Amino acid sequence: MGAERQTDEAFTEWLAPHLAALRRISRAFAQPADQHDLMQELMLAVWNARSRFQDRSAAATFVYRVAHNAALTWKRSETRRRRRGEAIEAEMALRLQQDGAEAEAGLLERLYAAIRTLPPVERSLILLSLDGVAYAEIARLHGLSETNVGARLTRIRARLSTLVKDDGDGV
Repeated sequence: MGAERQTDEAFTEWLAPHLAALRRISRAFAQPADQHDLMQELMLAVWNARSRFQDRSAAATFVYRVAHNAALTWKRSETRRRRRGEAIEAEMALRLQQDGAEAEAGLLERLYAAIRTLPPVERSLILLSLDGVAYAEIARLHGLSETNVGARLTRIRARLSTLVKDDGDGV
């Protein structure tokens, strides 16, 4: 345990003068939220590479080269992670959109199922109303007054709303 602690302390002393360079690399390659993570990756890369340092170059050159290469690797993997995350988000948005379309289609099917339960005249009234036909025109087609068409449509809509809601609760 003593030799390991000495190795750790020696590494800390050796690395201390280069921490500012590691921070600059971290700031240059990562967004503020990720800089701490990248800094840890850089220090780990230097720790793992320390046995390859042979005093043929300055320690600063060695540390900078190892850290720079580690930052480039981290950036590539971070870009892949971000793209993968964007692809997953896009797929989820598409699924939500499809789920919404399926829910809308289900609601529409429940509405038409409820309309099919109505008597023929009421069915005709609601379909004409859904098609945007004016009350006056509906009244002329069915030989009713506009007031009567309005009253019937109000009751039909209330009944359909209840039928569709009740059917949707059972799903």
